[in-house]
Amino acid sequence: MLISSDSDLSVPAEKSLIQHRQFLETYINAHPEFATSLLPLPDDNLAPPIVREMIRRTKICGVGPMASVAGAVAEFVGRDLLVKTENLIVENGGDIFLYSRRKSTIAVYAGESPLSFNVNIIVKPEETPLGICTSSATVGPSLSFGKADAVCVLSKSATLADAAASAIGNRVKKKADIRNALDYGRNIPGVSGVVIILGKDLGVVGEVELA
Repeated sequence: MLISSDSDLSVPAEKSLIQHRQFLETYINAHPEFATSLLPLPDDNLAPPIVREMIRRTKICGVGPMASVAGAVAEFVGRDLLVKTENLIVENGGDIFLYSRRKSTIAVYAGESPLSFNVNIIVKPEETPLGICTSSATVGPSLSFGKADAVCVLSKSATLADAAASAIGNRVKKKADIRNALDYGRNIPGVSGVVIILGKDLGVVGEVELA
C-alpha cells in the first residue's frame, strides 16, 4: 500500500490497515466461503463494517466479495485518515482512494498495451473523495475471465469501483465486446465512469475527463 498525504500518517495508517485486515481474516476463518465464492453472498448484519460493505457492493455487480477487497481496504483506511489531512492518496495494488484539494492526473497502467500510461484521467477536487480502481487480465494476480489490459472504474465508493472493474473486465474478451461492456458498466448504480483498454483499442463512458 502506498499513501501520500500532507503529513506523515504512518502510525495511524498502520493501525487502520491492521485493524481492517484482522476484521477480514477473522471473518474468513469463520466463513471460508467469503474468500472463495465467485458469486455474491447474502448480507450479514453481524459482520464487521468492511465485510458488510464488500458483500453489499459486490452483490450489485454479481461477483464474489473478494473481487472488491483491494478497493475496500484502500477506502476504509483512507476514510480513517481523512480527518488528519486535506490531501490524501491511498493506493492498494492499483486501486485508489483519492481526496484532494488540487486537480489530479491519474495515469492508467495497461501492461504491454501501447496505451499504457498514455491514458490519463483528470480528477477535479469537487469530485473527491473518489475511488479509482483497475482490473486487468494481463497485469497482476487478480482473477479475470476476460482479456482486457485494463478496466478502470470511477465511483464515490472504491469498494464498488473495484467490484465493478472486475465485473466489467469479465465481459471483455475481444474488441467487439468493448461497447457492450461500457453499456453494462454505466448502468451499475454508483459507477460514474469507465475506461477500457484492450491492446491498442480504447473505450470510455460516463463522467471521465481525459488529459
